[in-house]
Amino acid sequence: MKEYKRYLITSALPYANGPIHIGHLAGVYVPSDIYTRYLRLRGRDVIHVCGSDEHGVPITIKARQEGVTPRQIVDRYHELNKSSFEKFGIAFDIYSRTSSTVHYETASEIFKTLHDRGEFIEKTTPQYYDQEAGQFLADRYIQGTCPHCSNENAYGDQCEKCGSSLNATDLINPRSTISGSPPVMRETRHWFLALDRYEPFLKKWILEEKKHWKTNVYGQCKSWLDQGLQPRAVSRDLDWGVPVPLEGAVGKVLYVWFDAPIGYISATKELTPDWEKYWKDNDTRMIHFIGKDNIVFHCIVFPSILHAEGSYILPDNVPANEFLNLENDKISTSRNWAVWLHEYLEDFPGRQDVLRYVLCASAPETKDNDFTWKDFQARNNNELVAVYGNFVNRAIVLTHKYFDGKVPERGILSDYDREVLAGIPRIRMALEASLEQFRFREALKEAMNLARLGNKYLADTEPWIIFKTDPERVKTILNIALQISASLSVITMPFLPDSAFRLMGFLNIDNIPWEKAGDSDLITAGHVIGSGGLLFEKITDQEIEYQVNKLLAARDQNDKAGLSIAPAKGNISYDEFSAMDIRTATILGAERVPKTKKLLKLTLDTGLDTRTVVSGIAECFDPASITGKQVCVLVNLEPRKIRGIESQGMILMAEDPEGNLDFVSPGGSLENGSVVK
Repeated sequence: MKEYKRYLITSALPYANGPIHIGHLAGVYVPSDIYTRYLRLRGRDVIHVCGSDEHGVPITIKARQEGVTPRQIVDRYHELNKSSFEKFGIAFDIYSRTSSTVHYETASEIFKTLHDRGEFIEKTTPQYYDQEAGQFLADRYIQGTCPHCSNENAYGDQCEKCGSSLNATDLINPRSTISGSPPVMRETRHWFLALDRYEPFLKKWILEEKKHWKTNVYGQCKSWLDQGLQPRAVSRDLDWGVPVPLEGAVGKVLYVWFDAPIGYISATKELTPDWEKYWKDNDTRMIHFIGKDNIVFHCIVFPSILHAEGSYILPDNVPANEFLNLENDKISTSRNWAVWLHEYLEDFPGRQDVLRYVLCASAPETKDNDFTWKDFQARNNNELVAVYGNFVNRAIVLTHKYFDGKVPERGILSDYDREVLAGIPRIRMALEASLEQFRFREALKEAMNLARLGNKYLADTEPWIIFKTDPERVKTILNIALQISASLSVITMPFLPDSAFRLMGFLNIDNIPWEKAGDSDLITAGHVIGSGGLLFEKITDQEIEYQVNKLLAARDQNDKAGLSIAPAKGNISYDEFSAMDIRTATILGAERVPKTKKLLKLTLDTGLDTRTVVSGIAECFDPASITGKQVCVLVNLEPRKIRGIESQGMILMAEDPEGNLDFVSPGGSLENGSVVK
């Protein structure tokens, strides 16, 4: 691997429309902090930048919901999240924000550079417009029926029920979330980044030079490149964001996906006047820590922008994690199904390291993983308390008991002593190898292996038993135990910084160079150690029960608030209703659509013909159980291709406030093709 002079670590900019939760921490901020701390311990020149992503539709939607300005929203959550990160101990060198003057200037400058070089395509395209509100509608300001699963509340960019990516024009019966009225199409002018121009560069750079990237990252990039890239808009019709820096571009702002990654550059500019050496020198290694939902922006879009600008370096690695679930359910901020960082810090003061440990030990590095409060308790009590804390406490207590707190001299070493001492540097080197490959769970396991080694060593040698008969032997045992403790204070520092500093205080030692961890004489004989204490405390059943009940109560309250009958839609004319041709039909056969979770391919006898309808009900009904069932179907819906299958109609379904589906079926047995009026 190339030797670099310096490192630039970036952590994904969180949206300033809500608090930080454990999914964010496990996916991005705990691993980036561990790696940054590790590099600093190795003496590397490294900076770690982050900040609030303060533009985009989620901000404006939140502001509209609360009846305040976008500025009030971002100010509130920027301060909350910045404070939470600081209290949790995330080692950012700067936590900036994309509403800063420096960011506006930097984003505008890069846009103008690319515009002047002809990197953008200027196009006038039709876009949904809300006549009542008098504004163009961004994707998230449009809702309608998903063409894949019939969810009536799908957004213009994604259906959150079936997970399908959508364009606003895909929605059936679209409506504005601002006024509730159906939008109309109007032409608007925008600028597009021609990503297809950069396909040759990206294919060579990623597919040939980045095969060492994590499988999930490389695979997602390859999939995008194999499908072929398309021009992507870099501007939007909004009044909140970085204004498009061109004459005549009134009411246009930079699309958030364009300006947000530039926030890394503007944050570095704010941090240091030497910012260019971190962004424009090939001796700098840039690493992006992100979640899997940001892979395409950090591996394809942002590198294309930097490549087109021409003077910036590109990321060397993008170790994206998968998602963390909570109590076997997807974390959902809208359902309040989350463990919020600021609340954790209030409920568990002084226990930041416990959460860091659990989130690292269960990090979703290769696949989605699950956080449960019971596992949180078990890892604390059975690992941190019973292994790490127990070993350190016994070593310190016995040293005070037998030798007045002075480190005893080693005597003649047994084979077992030599084996234990030789194991310390091996563990450190294995930990290093794991961290260099961004395998944080594996690295943490190695750190705990050193605590386990020490714990086993004391249990095997039993100094509390042999002291009366062989105090000289006990001197050697406790000397070795204290050497292990000193090494633990070094190699656990990236993972458990508060505990490592406390352990140094217990041992009355200063910082030890990383490369010294594993040396057999880190603490010299005669050194007086501190009085010690408990590194970790047990977490009680009552504390866990409180957290589980708190979580369930928050979700139940949110669910109850949302369990109301949907309001009636606006009036339509009789002619509009009569244009729909709804008939009774019988399901002749049903089968799952391959490689989908939601879709069933239904063969229907409509009385008029035999036709195929694709319906997003696979998670609610077994194909065999609905064969022979009589249903109602809209037969004159314009056919459309869904997963390569032409769907010729739509099954009518009823959905209760809890999201349960059932067929709209005739009360008795009617002939297929009977008209529903």
